Amino acid sequence: MKYKAYTLNNFKSIPQIEKLSDKQIQDIEVVGNVLPFKVSNYVVDELIDWDNFEDDPFFILNFPQKDMLIPGHFNSIKKMLEEGADRTTLNAEVERIRLSLNPNPAGQQYNVPQFDGEPLTGIQHKYDETMLFFPSQGQTCHAYCTFCFRWPQFAMNDFRFAMKEADLMVKYLKAHPEISDVLFTGGDPGIMKTKFFEYYFNALLDADIPNLKTIRIGTKALSYWPYRFTTDDDADDLIKLFEKTVKRGVNISVMAHFNHPRALDTKAVSDAINRILSTGAQIRTQSPVLNHINADGEVWGEMWRKQVSMGLIPYYMFVARDTGAQDYFAVTLDKAIKIYNDAYTHVSGICRTVRGPSMSSDPGKIHMLGVSEVNGEKVFVMRFIQGRNPEWVNQIFFAKYNPDALWISDLEPAFGEKEFFFMKEFNQMRNSQHDLEHTERVE
Repeated sequence: MKYKAYTLNNFKSIPQIEKLSDKQIQDIEVVGNVLPFKVSNYVVDELIDWDNFEDDPFFILNFPQKDMLIPGHFNSIKKMLEEGADRTTLNAEVERIRLSLNPNPAGQQYNVPQFDGEPLTGIQHKYDETMLFFPSQGQTCHAYCTFCFRWPQFAMNDFRFAMKEADLMVKYLKAHPEISDVLFTGGDPGIMKTKFFEYYFNALLDADIPNLKTIRIGTKALSYWPYRFTTDDDADDLIKLFEKTVKRGVNISVMAHFNHPRALDTKAVSDAINRILSTGAQIRTQSPVLNHINADGEVWGEMWRKQVSMGLIPYYMFVARDTGAQDYFAVTLDKAIKIYNDAYTHVSGICRTVRGPSMSSDPGKIHMLGVSEVNGEKVFVMRFIQGRNPEWVNQIFFAKYNPDALWISDLEPAFGEKEFFFMKEFNQMRNSQHDLEHTERVE
């Protein structure tokens, strides 16, 4: 199959679009002006059940839905489109709405490190052991998820992270021996041509960096374009590069995003998984828990069992980040815990490698361990899986039980405490970063 992308400009040419009403098409056009929209022909032809598209998880995952915008925002864009507003006026309103959707969740812009006095805008280094690298050639995707927390990468120039220079990545790694893992992320690096993978991977291998143990690739290619690893023109070369890297003693871990078990059912994805695993690379899986998509313990249990049977390692269940269409996709922390527990108790031990539900918040990655009663108070029990200060990792802390909470910002400390144990230090970190950025702007 040859890759084809449908966007806001050409989605009406999708043959199956005739199943949609005029109103549904209009809704896509309205929301698609605010949230980025792109879908691959693989998703359209092999994943979406067009006889039941309104409730189909892959239709909702890729085609903008009216309720992904609040009524005021939706009606504003709809009115401007109906009245034929000029592009400059429309763009200004779109920008205003986008800025209200928290385009910088978890303080991503604060994660950009300084090196030789300059910000490395294609690198994030939030946790000691892991460096995120944003290759400039991978800052798009085969298809866009409607829940994506990095949607500003595709929609807003001021929020893009990208780097072309492999030598800066290598220099930074050599200067930071605490880093053991490099995570290629985006966008989706899986969309890059193999020649760019070779450029970056060979630079890392040739540098012979003793602290580099694992290269991770955060990708949804297995869900949205599995042919990347099988029949694309340069798929064979990519597989050879994986084999070479593993033989050189650097692990490869493909961090695959699967949001629903049906994404594992096609022959194309099975072939791609087998080919990746044949190189000695691992595939670990992760997904947020999403309303309208997978907010059900049985769905997660089925997904983990399928993944393990195919040689994959269930890794994370995330809480949907507080950005973009969060109001549409979010489930409460209380419900997320129940979904996780329901799935966890109905799978065998070999599936229980998964951690969750986890919030990738500004202070760090917070694991919601459960709900308990301590000293007569009902509380959420939490711990840090990762933290901006490594000393926070694995520390247990408690929040007042709030059945409506969607994110850490909705929680208050338990037992009469004024703030969570990490907040004073975290605020100092944030203020220091703000002062540094202000100084650089003044200079």
